[in-house]
Amino acid sequence: MCLHVQTSGEPVEVLVNGVPVLALPPGAGSQSVTVHEYLQNGSNRISLVVAPPPLAQAMAAPDAPRQPRMASRPAQARARLVLLRNGKSLADEAVRVLADVNWAVEEGDSFDAPTLQHQDLELPVGFPRWRWMDAPALNPGPQDRHTVLAALQRIAFDLSRGNPDTLLAVCRLKLEELDHAYQRPVGHGTAALRDQVQRLWQGGTLATLQPPTAETLLLRSVAGGRLLECLNPLGAPALSTLNDDTQPNIAWPLRLTLIEGKVYVLR
Repeated sequence: MCLHVQTSGEPVEVLVNGVPVLALPPGAGSQSVTVHEYLQNGSNRISLVVAPPPLAQAMAAPDAPRQPRMASRPAQARARLVLLRNGKSLADEAVRVLADVNWAVEEGDSFDAPTLQHQDLELPVGFPRWRWMDAPALNPGPQDRHTVLAALQRIAFDLSRGNPDTLLAVCRLKLEELDHAYQRPVGHGTAALRDQVQRLWQGGTLATLQPPTAETLLLRSVAGGRLLECLNPLGAPALSTLNDDTQPNIAWPLRLTLIEGKVYVLR
């Protein structure tokens, strides 16, 4: 199952069962991603957020009222959950659309920013109940932030030296579930991540990976408060390289929980 998102005009963010999965900036663009690990047997919700506020602003005032905005040009956005058969593409007319969330505005019309559209659907999928769905609700205090920051700093330090072990340790549960979600051999995700880190380190890509600081780490509550998404002030993953145009940037999205003072990355 694949989430395909298109936008023309406004920035958008799409969530699957409360977890941010895709975001597109202003302008025209499209992107697709597989989403097995965010779906469950039974009720599911696909949410399309149009013109979301900047991350820092949203976290500082999560209950801020929506503001009217005038469309200077026509704009539209669409998020589709589709079932792709082997060998088929999103352009195939026979693709099966499971959910289709649309938004559009004409030039000169007013709309609220942000605007939320969603669609609920029932899926008879054979996935187990993922651990993140039953994680405890979090209300992180100073000690929790300290714990998360210390863990991320250690991971960043080790990655910059080509050592993936600390990242693999906190991501163990996530990697196990991803192998299950995509019917891969047990241990496939762990081996692939270890190989990726080694290749990036040997190529010099990880030299610019800087540990997050108390000033740059933002913890965004997602999945109904059950997970904390680790971001920087620009809204990118907190673990991201800062390379120039000669090398691609690499980022590791981390959505985690805290249990008895320990960090567990679940998505």
